[in-house]
Parts: sequence; structure tokens; C-alpha cells
Amino acid sequence: MCATYKQDFFVSWEELHRDTRQLCQMLLRDPAYPFEGIIAVTRGGLIPAAIVARELDIRLIDTVCIASYEGTEARERSENLRLIKPAAGDGQGMLLVDDLVDTGATATRLREMLPHATFATVYAKPEGRAQVDHCVRTVTQDTWIRFPWDMELSFAPPLIEQEQRHRPPTP
Repeated sequence: MCATYKQDFFVSWEELHRDTRQLCQMLLRDPAYPFEGIIAVTRGGLIPAAIVARELDIRLIDTVCIASYEGTEARERSENLRLIKPAAGDGQGMLLVDDLVDTGATATRLREMLPHATFATVYAKPEGRAQVDHCVRTVTQDTWIRFPWDMELSFAPPLIEQEQRHRPPTP
């Protein structure tokens, strides 16, 4: 975790699925619903976009590929972002989906590129929240969100075993 982040927020697959379904409930009430298609922001928006596509029965999915982080370092300004592949059109009738809005730099750039899209994220931080139309959960700016695709499961030995390994042998 970078020095600017003071806490971690671990998101399980179940939480992500539940939160994304809650986002879909909001989207069903959006004035632009039904959406013609989804534009997923790669990479983080791919899995939420797949869940949204299933829940809202949307078959048309495009991507916008933009690099906004180097490891845990966010590119703070929209001009520092690296656009790899734009999405087609101006967003008219489309739902733009991402996992998170952080500083708002990526969201600002996406809004410029797709001014007519409805923008939804599962999670938001205060600095970027105003850039999106819908989000389910807001976390503090100093929180690093640990998404399930960035973690691996591993065996954790019982505490008693760890304690016995560190305890000196009994005479």
C-alpha cells in the first residue's frame, strides 16, 4: 500500500457481486434506462460490467481501455492518463461501467470522451464521486480497495500451529 493510503478495504467476490446487483437496482430507475449497451472501463470495470450485462439483459458491450495507475500510484491528472483504445461514439444510450472512481482523473477524461453516457461505478471516493451518476458505496480517499481479482487465496495454518512453531521447546 502506498503512503497516501492509510487503510485497506478488502472486497470479496460475494460483496462485489452483491454491491454490483445493488447498482443494477439503481440503474433500473435511471431515466436513461433501458440502455442500448455497456462500455466497460478496462480492466477494473470488466467484471462489474459482466454482472450488469447479465442483470439488465444487455448484450452489446464495448470497452474503453485507459491506464490510470502505475502499481498503486494513481495518475493524478487526466492528461497523464494513457488512452489505449477509445470506445465508439459519444456515449449516447450507453452505460459506462467501472469498478471505482478515485481522484476523478479517469472519470473526467471519460466524461470528455463520452459526454452522453450514464456513468456508474460500484465504489467511489470523495474526490471523484461528483463525476459519476451512480455508485453503491463511498469509501474514504485514503483507502486502498483490494479487489478480489488482485488477491489470491492461500491456506492459513491454525493459530495454535503458528504459536507452537514460535514457542521454545519444553525441556
